[in-house]
Amino acid sequence: MRCIAIQIGRSPSTVSRELKRNEGRNKYRAAAADSHAWAEARRPKLCKLATDHRLRCFVARKLRLQWSPGQISGALQVEFADDERMQVSHETIYRSLFIQARAVLKKELKQHLRTRRRMRRSQSADRTGRRIGGITDPISIRERPAEVEDRAIPGHWEGDLLSGSHNSHIATLVERQSRFTILVKVDGKDTQSVVSALIKKVRKLPVQLRRSLTWDRGNEMAQHKAFTVATDVQVYFCDPQSPWQRGTNENTNGLLRQYFPHGTELTQFSQAALDKVALRLNQRPRKTLGFITPAVMLEAVLR
Repeated sequence: MRCIAIQIGRSPSTVSRELKRNEGRNKYRAAAADSHAWAEARRPKLCKLATDHRLRCFVARKLRLQWSPGQISGALQVEFADDERMQVSHETIYRSLFIQARAVLKKELKQHLRTRRRMRRSQSADRTGRRIGGITDPISIRERPAEVEDRAIPGHWEGDLLSGSHNSHIATLVERQSRFTILVKVDGKDTQSVVSALIKKVRKLPVQLRRSLTWDRGNEMAQHKAFTVATDVQVYFCDPQSPWQRGTNENTNGLLRQYFPHGTELTQFSQAALDKVALRLNQRPRKTLGFITPAVMLEAVLR
């Protein structure tokens, strides 16, 4: 802890307290600690319904007439188009009804809702409130070893799905040091199809090229633990809406659009056809490699 404190310019006691409030030395995860810090930093703020008596009365009156929050929000936009104070989203109305700690709308108004449900939850969550098909225990990109970032050692990959028409996809893998590209045919976007196809392909790689894989937050990698067990390749996940953290893969996907333009039905391509496209891309010289091809670069690494 003292070494960490020196490197970040903080007191050792600051590091100690940070570890203590975030699961301790053995269970500390930077991503979880960051989320917790942001949640704790939010200042309490009263919602619009709590501060405007006229708006609150209008909403309560319409709820008693069995209007839905969406209908109430829409009616406010029409009836009070020029009065921003009389505008409120349907989500704010729902939250005021289901979070009684706000003490804004009375609890009995919930009985006028069409669904009569006892709690509010996302459409992508189950009855316990957990996200359906979400990624469990993701390891953040911030926990990747330094050797991944500086491209000093081969075997670290970035991956993603390239999408086509009619919900068709192919998986793309790019080796960070050599920019060598692998294309993988997948039967669907579901995690079972994607992970099983990736396992089959990655297992064919030499051991020295199987170190890590960085992916985005797509649910297609929900079974990342099974992938790691089968291939011994650790999976790291980017932050949400942060495609630049997989810049090598994003750039390669852009190059692949020359062969697979937007709107292309990707299921028509066999694995052999995908291999031919990957070979063509890997035999093109890259400026970032000093105009050496990814194939030559990788061959030199494996010698």
